[in-house]
Amino acid sequence: MGNTAKKVLRRERIHRRLRSKISGTADIPRLCVFRSNKQIYAQIIDDEAGQTLASCSSRLKDLNLGPVAKTEAASAVGKKLAEIAKSKGIEKVVFDRGGYKFHGRVKALAEGAREGGLNF
Repeated sequence: MGNTAKKVLRRERIHRRLRSKISGTADIPRLCVFRSNKQIYAQIIDDEAGQTLASCSSRLKDLNLGPVAKTEAASAVGKKLAEIAKSKGIEKVVFDRGGYKFHGRVKALAEGAREGGLNF
């Protein structure tokens, strides 16, 4: 097994452990983060109903990112997701870092969402 596969399995194990403690409801949904090597994706999920309430990623055309650093793109995604959530009446969420360290792009997305008006 290569080092990359070990890292992925480790992250998935950490994520399962986090998910046993974190759950989204209709009142306070879960903000879930996934990051690949080039992109970052975020969703707001109601786990009780099994529905995605809002989503945003760095691949969206209407963000007009252009050539920017990945942390700047993550911050823009957080702000856009907060804007989408506010339009749907979502003000408070539970943050699910997806097994990643709260550092770098994940932290930038969280701070962008807070700047956009989400509380967690």
